[in-house]
Amino acid sequence: MSVRTSRVRLAVAAGVALAALSLTACTDNDSGDIATATGPTLKAASSGAPTAPAPTAPAPSAAASGDGASGDTGKAPTTAPKAPTRIPAPPKPAKPAEPGTCEGGNTKTTAAPLNRPVNHMLLTVTNTGTGACFLYGYPAVRFGEAQAVPPVIDDSKPQAVVTLQPGESGYASVNLSSTDGGNAGHGYTATSLTVYFSGPAMSGSVGTGAHPALPAKGVYVDDSLKVTYWQQSMDDATSW
Repeated sequence: MSVRTSRVRLAVAAGVALAALSLTACTDNDSGDIATATGPTLKAASSGAPTAPAPTAPAPSAAASGDGASGDTGKAPTTAPKAPTRIPAPPKPAKPAEPGTCEGGNTKTTAAPLNRPVNHMLLTVTNTGTGACFLYGYPAVRFGEAQAVPPVIDDSKPQAVVTLQPGESGYASVNLSSTDGGNAGHGYTATSLTVYFSGPAMSGSVGTGAHPALPAKGVYVDDSLKVTYWQQSMDDATSW
């Protein structure tokens, strides 16, 4: 054998050995990846085409997290605490007024004709003040433009002065006219009435008078007109 022939055979043998080594390297890659000396590994997809690796999401910026240059930390701003509400003290109760004389300024007076006794009218005085008041003596009544004050029935005098607490009432009755068919003279129909009040000395009227309303048709009075003393109860006033 010549030297040329020997070199040819050695070259052929070397090529076969290199081909065998390349085939073995491809067979040992179980995942089907094809490696090259200069590029990254590409994984074969189910379709047989290589796929690129998934892109990585960028990290959030400082502005999105609230930590930017503006200094905003994302927390709610704090406010100064409010001062406590001051509860006002309850008002002091009003001091009751000192007792005094009942008169038109601290009472309310009404006049109502009575069916029994006939020809009588009931005066009711109610204390509208804040303290007690006293009804001294009897009412000095004036019907219309009459000048004289009618007399009082002496037997109707109570044992004690009538005392009215706030809201309480005292009473007196007025005998308007005769019940015997008009034997008394100087009869007339009155459409207005004024009631005056006496003080402890019983020497004239005190305070202001009261002006209770009368029925629209008025009341008939004559010379038999007289009144009772002030009474603590209605029954005592209408018993005369």
